[in-house]
Amino acid sequence: MQLAFGGSSVDGGVYTWVTHLAQHSPGWFDSAVSFFSTYGLALFAALLLAAWWRARAAGPAQTAIALAAPLVVVVAFLADDAFKSVVREQRPCQTLHTVTIEACPSLGDWSFPSNHAAIAGAVAVAVFFADRRLAAFAGAAAVLMALSRVWVGVHYPHDALTGLVVGAAVAWPLMVAARRGAPLVERLADTRLRPLVTAR
Repeated sequence: MQLAFGGSSVDGGVYTWVTHLAQHSPGWFDSAVSFFSTYGLALFAALLLAAWWRARAAGPAQTAIALAAPLVVVVAFLADDAFKSVVREQRPCQTLHTVTIEACPSLGDWSFPSNHAAIAGAVAVAVFFADRRLAAFAGAAAVLMALSRVWVGVHYPHDALTGLVVGAAVAWPLMVAARRGAPLVERLADTRLRPLVTAR
């Protein structure tokens, strides 16, 4: 079933207010937000890498969680993308024809929920399970990613918020289940893959 959801009736006014504010903000600020919106996913990859590196010294359960995290994020992305294909909400820059910082994606590149926000939300949850010291930073970065997608004009606020929720909701139970991989990590510690699973 395909829904063809009209998002402008939800928070189109908020979206146009944000994009208008972006048009009147300093150029350096808009450039920084646009850069993070486009390339910030690399930061989330780095967070997963850092969580894995630190988890190797924290025992098999934490290592199993950290190793599962990238796969969990991929599953969250796929779930969010499937949701997109069902809802089929047009991008706000297509519907409202406002001036945006980033070029508007083409027709058929659906808006709801935000894939970037879903990935960010999933990484924030994965890092929360893998390394609590990095969790606050990951959570703040996830919120900033969601906000940046609205600021540059490619998503409604509800797209970004729902993306965060979908990513987090998919990731949470999978990260809980990832602890069961501890016995496998212990077995791998006796193989040539030992550096992958332990710092000892």
